[in-house]
Amino acid sequence: MSAAESGHKSGTVLDQVGDNIIHHVSNSSLDHPLIHFPTVFGVDVSVTKHVLMLWIVAVLVSVLIIVPVRQYMKKGKPIPSGWMNAIEAIVLFIRDSIVRPNIGSKFADTWGPMILTFFFFILFANGIGLIPVFDILGAINRFAFGVASSDHHNFINALLHGGVTATANFNVTAGLATLTFLAIIIAGTKAHGFISHWKNLAPHGLAIPVYFILIPIEIVGMFVKPFALTMRLAANMTGGHIAILAILSFMAIFAEMFQSTLTGIGVAVFSIPMAAAISGLEIIVVLVQAYVFTLLSAVFIGMAINVHH
Repeated sequence: MSAAESGHKSGTVLDQVGDNIIHHVSNSSLDHPLIHFPTVFGVDVSVTKHVLMLWIVAVLVSVLIIVPVRQYMKKGKPIPSGWMNAIEAIVLFIRDSIVRPNIGSKFADTWGPMILTFFFFILFANGIGLIPVFDILGAINRFAFGVASSDHHNFINALLHGGVTATANFNVTAGLATLTFLAIIIAGTKAHGFISHWKNLAPHGLAIPVYFILIPIEIVGMFVKPFALTMRLAANMTGGHIAILAILSFMAIFAEMFQSTLTGIGVAVFSIPMAAAISGLEIIVVLVQAYVFTLLSAVFIGMAINVHH
């Protein structure tokens, strides 16, 4: 076999690997939605995989967080135990370490629920992406029930298209960041009044020429904050999954390069432990990214309230 032919085949494998990785981290296509709905005002509102994951996360947060907390409050706040004890520990940590130091005790009860909602929602959305539920269902569907993977009309097969981490979708993180952006404006308006909030964008008492430079910078900074939140969360959640899939793909790439199955098996000895190690690191990333988004949201809201700081 010539070098050109070998390079062509390797390039084909690399193309397949790249397409496979993108396929497993991106959203499912609107051409084959999980649930088809008619367009509304020219917008296709069909349910894709990431929309389904958002629904699942919302249900999980409601069942595991909101319902237990409401029942706990109805009982007159007894001594917490079990799952409620864990929730209380997290709530107290977020309140005392994030909300009060950055927003202040006066507005802690006003913005605390929103900050906590951010944390739990992002934590669940990040965490569920580490659980290969749909891959297991796909394996059962194929090997236990004999459904061909090419059957695109099968609902389980449709679930295999796209990634499960909704927070790896820039549209989702942009929506969360937009809520923070609106909260910043509302918090500053409630604390200082509408006119004073916009006056507080720039420090008072400076020379007039300085404002011609400073005000445009501050206006740009207003939009940089939600943009940074959007990119940070989505990029970190996407990057980890791409790294795991890329390392596992070494087996196919090297097996094709050397035309040997044994080579692929040999590479697996190193690839699988490395992928497992990165998966363990992803658990930390799941927690850190939920914390960072929550922390930065609280910092930005606190900056609008505590202008003198």
